[in-house]
Amino acid sequence: MIQVEGLFKQYSGRVLLRGLDWHIESGARIGLVGPNGAGKTTLLRILAGEEGCDEGTVRHPRSATIGYLPQEAAGSPAGWSVLAEVLDANASIRRMEEELERLEQEMGAVSGEHQQRLIARYGELRHLFESLGGYELEAEARRILGGLGVPAEQCHVPLGSLSGGFRTRVALAKLLLARPDLLLLDEPTNHLDIESLTWLEEFLTAYSGAVIVASHDRFFLNRMVEKIAEIEDGRFTLYPGDYDDYLQVRELRKQQAEAQAKQQARRVAELERFIERFRAKASKARQAQSRVKMLARMERVEVRRERRKLRFSFPQPPRGGAMAVELRGLVKHYGDKSVYEGVDFVAARGDRTALVGPNGAGKTTLLRILAGVLPFEGGDRRLGHNVTLAYYAQHQLEALDPARTVLQEVAGAAPDEVRPRVRNLLGQFLFPGDDVDKKIAVLSGGERARVALCKMLLRPANLLLLDEPTNHLDLRSREVLEEALEEYSATIVFISHDRYFINRIARKICEVRGGRLETHLGTYDEYLAGWRPSPAGHVEGVDDTAAPAPAESETRRRKAKGDTLPEDREKRRRERALRPLRGKLKQLEEEIARQEARLNEIIARQADPDVYRDGERARDAAHERRAVEEKLAWMYDEWGELSGRVEEEAKA
Repeated sequence: MIQVEGLFKQYSGRVLLRGLDWHIESGARIGLVGPNGAGKTTLLRILAGEEGCDEGTVRHPRSATIGYLPQEAAGSPAGWSVLAEVLDANASIRRMEEELERLEQEMGAVSGEHQQRLIARYGELRHLFESLGGYELEAEARRILGGLGVPAEQCHVPLGSLSGGFRTRVALAKLLLARPDLLLLDEPTNHLDIESLTWLEEFLTAYSGAVIVASHDRFFLNRMVEKIAEIEDGRFTLYPGDYDDYLQVRELRKQQAEAQAKQQARRVAELERFIERFRAKASKARQAQSRVKMLARMERVEVRRERRKLRFSFPQPPRGGAMAVELRGLVKHYGDKSVYEGVDFVAARGDRTALVGPNGAGKTTLLRILAGVLPFEGGDRRLGHNVTLAYYAQHQLEALDPARTVLQEVAGAAPDEVRPRVRNLLGQFLFPGDDVDKKIAVLSGGERARVALCKMLLRPANLLLLDEPTNHLDLRSREVLEEALEEYSATIVFISHDRYFINRIARKICEVRGGRLETHLGTYDEYLAGWRPSPAGHVEGVDDTAAPAPAESETRRRKAKGDTLPEDREKRRRERALRPLRGKLKQLEEEIARQEARLNEIIARQADPDVYRDGERARDAAHERRAVEEKLAWMYDEWGELSGRVEEEAKA
């Protein structure tokens, strides 16, 4: 469909795209990834024809239609309604509809031959209008708007009265209704809740055109794309498979390049030693000269230099009470609108709870009440003993002082004992050297997010309340945040539409819907599958019907008589009591060993380059690996609990 040749683009001397060659096929599903500022948006704008390139060509058939969704929606004509804006995607059909309405009025006002001509024209136009699906257009527009989370009652409100996030949804709906041959989507998931994301995935799965999407949503990329296009340091690389496949192949290619580079370095050293040793000898001069030419012709293996990576860890907080935060009988209204009427919520020490539900359900309201920054009309809020909280809000980036420098903003919030280390801390957040003197006003969204996260780390807290903490972070920064949170011992309650992030961090899912809260134990995938926790101590595949410990009536009878049990008999009694638990533990360890062997088989299969020549095989292997890894993670937790119980019983 589109042929890109020799594309070169730079800004202020910085090369974003260097010699890019790319053939985009009809029906392709491609994810565009790379660090913030690498040039993803620039490439999409060039493909859409909204920006030129310094060198190279972009060719596509004249009949091909291209739709582009920027990160922020553009303005619209004053007074246009949401529905009118979406229907404008098919302007020709809209014009037909307007002409049909005009003809209907004119036909009633004239007679004779003129009326007959109008009737003939009306019949032709109506037939064309019907064949193009004109009568179904409005229904389809409403269906798409509903799928993207725009309520029916908002279809006729002025577009200008909506928030930026809702305007972006409307712009996306307009593109989907137009159904171009190529969809270019720049961070389409930023303003969608999880239900809208699921709808969009289903819509795009059935979409007949090609789709190129720049996204930081790994879950979305894993479900939607068949190839990953990476832009980094001006280089463009295409990888087969979804995002997980891309990570594996990228790491494999890196290891292969490093091995080739080492081998080449040894060969170069050998040639240089030969040249140095025999250059001056007449009998060997020709051979030495031959090796000089060999070195000159040798194409050096390039090993990609790793970018500086965001790295940090949360300072471990003091231990808090068994209950971190609790709401009882919460009542919250916004004017006449009731959000909550008598709901309860408890986060115990060590809980990791994700709040999920549609936009507008009250997730952020609940989190702000938990943080103590939003008043409520009824009920109680109680923090546990020795609990200190940190709250990361969506508006935190806007709350940064644009007139301050990065150093001033962070140092101003730091306690006295931390201030000497602020520069080092900022270095970990990718603000080295003079970068700390940048004004907040000139920072990108990702840089502001890093400043806000850095400020949150200044004071250790054993209760973290996080509202969309991954917004504006690139994929690698999100992974670092996940690693830091996994190692952190605090209680965490958070909101996120990044399903990968939820799956990795949450151990409880609290669904917020219709003013009610419903808590589900387990990961987000288990919540979606309707998973319910098994009884305590039960392990899937492990027999729970082992006989209980023998009754101790004889022991009690002896004690009542004043007899003492011999030490070896007491030991045997404890062994009998421990036998069922140890049996479960043994079966669990055997199952873990089987699953680990299965995981090793999958990893070995993924190391075969032939797997990645078949996109379906590569995706199946990646999905199978994720399922086994998730099952193992749960079984490791169960093993820890069972082994702890065995140890406690043995000491009793």
